[in-house]
Amino acid sequence: MRSFLKALLLALCFFSPFTYAVDINTASVDQLASSLEGIGPAKAAAIIEYREEFGPFVSVDQLLEVSGIGPATVEKNRDKITLSAGESAE
Repeated sequence: MRSFLKALLLALCFFSPFTYAVDINTASVDQLASSLEGIGPAKAAAIIEYREEFGPFVSVDQLLEVSGIGPATVEKNRDKITLSAGESAE
């Protein structure tokens, strides 16, 4: 029984839904789409287009200026987003 519990705990560690923060100023379309809830490839591409046109995001709330992204999407992802002034991965 102890071995089973150890194996179960180990499996839970590997398959737990840990999420890592994504830097919206450097992430690729794939990184954005796979890391952020409610963001698919089209919205991820819109984020990158906005970033390329207006420069790096300075706040998470600035995502509201991207077409197709509303307050609910921003709130769902607020804790998953980081900001830097780095170079784009694209």
